[in-house]
Amino acid sequence: MTRVLVVDDAQTVRLYHRELLEQDGFQVEEAVNGLEALERLADTPYDLLLVDVNMPRMDGYTLVRRVREDSSDPGVPVIMVTTEGAATDREQALRAGANLHVVKPVQPEALLFQVRLMSGALS
Repeated sequence: MTRVLVVDDAQTVRLYHRELLEQDGFQVEEAVNGLEALERLADTPYDLLLVDVNMPRMDGYTLVRRVREDSSDPGVPVIMVTTEGAATDREQALRAGANLHVVKPVQPEALLFQVRLMSGALS
């Protein structure tokens, strides 16, 4: 089963993503910020990270840079899902190491397609 870590400080967003992904057959775990995500990554391998940008304690950009530089799985795919939709935000996400930058609100089918594609679950 494909395992996804949803990282967002907003509980409603985490629950929305969890329900959407679990209904599509993904196993989902949650983290409320970048620090908690790094702790989970140290113990558990994931097939994909779904990451918000603006979070307390550690933002999404820093999380992605740390994953790429320091984690046990620097190649894990990362989709940043954020309200920050300017071209500079997209560039910053990709420079940090994200594989994809998606602006909220995202249509459910579009997000599921990207998650399936990036996690290798699309076949």
